[in-house]
This record gives sequence, structure tokens and C-alpha cells, in this order.
Amino acid sequence: MGRKNWPQMNTGEHGLENTFRAEAGRIVAFLVRRCGSLDAAEDALQDAVAAALAEWPLTGVPSNAGAWLTTVAYRKLLDRVRRERTRRVKEDELAASFAGVSVPVEPVDREIPDERLRLFFLCCHPSLGVEAQVALTLRMLGGLTTAEIGRAFLLPEATLAKKKIRDAGIPFKVPEPQAIGERLDAVRRVVYLVFNEGYAASGGERLIRGELCAEAIRLARVLRQVAPQDAENGGLLALLLLQDARREGRVDEAGELVTLEEQDRGRWDRGRIDEGTAVLEEALGRRAAGPYQIQAAIAALHAQAARADETDWAQIAGLYERLRTMEPGPVVELNAAVAVGMAFGCEAGLARVEALAGELGEFHLFHATRADLLRRLGRREEARAAYGRAVELAGNEVERRYLERRTVEA
Repeated sequence: MGRKNWPQMNTGEHGLENTFRAEAGRIVAFLVRRCGSLDAAEDALQDAVAAALAEWPLTGVPSNAGAWLTTVAYRKLLDRVRRERTRRVKEDELAASFAGVSVPVEPVDREIPDERLRLFFLCCHPSLGVEAQVALTLRMLGGLTTAEIGRAFLLPEATLAKKKIRDAGIPFKVPEPQAIGERLDAVRRVVYLVFNEGYAASGGERLIRGELCAEAIRLARVLRQVAPQDAENGGLLALLLLQDARREGRVDEAGELVTLEEQDRGRWDRGRIDEGTAVLEEALGRRAAGPYQIQAAIAALHAQAARADETDWAQIAGLYERLRTMEPGPVVELNAAVAVGMAFGCEAGLARVEALAGELGEFHLFHATRADLLRRLGRREEARAAYGRAVELAGNEVERRYLERRTVEA
């Protein structure tokens, strides 16, 4: 989560760091419901982590490590409440100083039936800018570090967002049912970014963090249940399912990256594809197409191609043109350029890629994309140089090894 000065944690497969990654968001959500304060919840969890560091090396990792952390964190929270209570005479003064924010209203539970998603809505307060909303939520609940958030170009500090809420006296509570709609866009973006970090990890030794993919899909399902009338909730779920269907094909038996063009499509999850396609068709039937539905339609076209050379790149390029009008940005432009290159020739695609150098010059996939188009055009010396720059910028070890191999082969 990267918020406080957390002690160094064991990085073993069953160690505290993995437990923290998997459970921290849920534990914080549980604690905030009971005290109304993100700061107090974080402090209690930090105390529990410190206790685990002291006890687990002696007693071993508990069979249910998440439950252990939750129980200890809750006890630490109660201890803090009792200490505060001895300092203050009146109960209402205690609540104001300890929580600093309003406690979530219980009836909302029926509208958002998932503890972690409920806290996503809490963090996505409309008084914050969208980037601050997303940064706060990812750092508080998504289990992502500052560097991982930076990968999605989310630069604001979550601590500043919390300070703004506290200083301005903004009610920090789950929205009433009638106000949920104004926060849906930010919550969807958070769920999507958590999935992206799982599908293509920005750093570390693994390309894929399956636990993040699974959690994002679970939250997308709940989000669709919360607001089934919003077609974009269906679009988001369809997109995640269709992308996740290709997960097993993205690495070989040695754990090395396999590009979409080279993947064994027999390893794709047909059940996921069928479900994602059905969800997408239902969403499109509402005739309120948005960016997630368009991206899901692109993913569906890839999924429908039995072989890479059967991909309908012209239709994909057309969908990207539509997406550019809905959600303009350099990463969308880069993906659109690839589609143009595959549909209408690498020269056309390369021209569009190179126009993005000013905005994406420090993004490794910009250089990797440019290198691939140069390689296809037979401009091998330029391709090697572009691959080399992509290697320098890549944060994930699996991606870096793939790019190094491409550099040699170019």
C-alpha cells in the first residue's frame, strides 16, 4: 500500500508481504466501517503488521494469516479508541476528534453489498479531482505502491487527498443510493487499473499477478449488480473477462512473455470468452456505448480470431477511432496506431507512433511498439536501437527479457 513507513516484510511465498498485499484493502475497509477514519484504520493495521513481524518468526505463519491480521488490527483499533476515550469526557467530542469524518450510513450496505467496493465509493468523493480519487483509492485499498500507480499516470499523493477531505470537513462516507451514480466513473477506473496491474505488472519478477486480476473481476461483477442499468458497468466486466481469457497464453511454460500474435489460442479460456461476449452484447443492447464497451468490443474481435492472421484489424482500427473521441489520450493513440499499422500498413502506423514521441518518450511500450514496426519494415538497425531503449525503461523483468531477445533477433 505504500502509505506509511511499513517495516520490512518477509517476501516469501507465504510470508507477511503476500498476506498484506492480498488482505490489506479488505482489512482497512472492515476497520473504516467501524471507526469512520482512514488514518485510524491504517494505524491499527500498521500496529498489527508490527505484531506479526514480532510473533510470526517464532510461532510460524498462521493457517489463516488474513484473519489473524484482521483480529489483531481490530484489537489495536479498540485500544486506540479506549485511549482516546480516557482523554475526552464527552462521547461526541471523542467521535469528532478520533474519526474526523462521518461514519458510513448502515442502510447503504444494501446498495453496495461488498465491503471493499463500498470503501472504493467512499474514497471517490466528487470534491476531489478524478486523478486524486483514483490515487487515493489505489493506495488505500488496491494494494498498489506509489510506483505502480505512477505507471497509470496517477501522480497526486493520496495523503494530500485525505488532508483535503479532513481540512474541508467533507463528509467521508459511502454515498447515499441516489448519489452513487456520480462516483461510478472513478470507481470503474480504479477497478480497471487494479486489473491492469495484475494483467501486466509494472515491476517485479512476474508478468501477471493473478490475485489482482481475480479481485478486479470480482469487484466488476458486484459493481454491475449495484448499478445494472449502467451499460458501462457491463462493458467493464466484459472487458476484464475477455482480457483475462488470454491470461494463460501470455506466458510460456518457463514463464516468459508470449505476444498476442504468437500465443497458442488453444490455451485461451473459452468459458471466459463466452461469458464476456454475452455480457458485452447485453451492455451494447442498452444503446449507450462508452469507452469500456468499445474496448471490450476490440477484445472480443481478438478473441473471435482463430488465428492471428484472421484478426479483423480494419474493424479494430475503426473502433479505436471511436475510442479516441470518447477517451483521448496518448496511450489510446498508441494502441490506435498499432491497429492502423496492422490494418493499413506499417508505414502508416509508424508515422502515428512517432508523432507521440513527445508525450510517451519515457514509456517503454512506446519504444517497443516503434521497434516492432521498424522490424516489420526491415529497418533493423533502427529497430535494435528502439528495442534497446525499451529495455532501459521496462520495469518488469519478464518484459525486459523479452525485449532483450527481440533486440538480438532484430
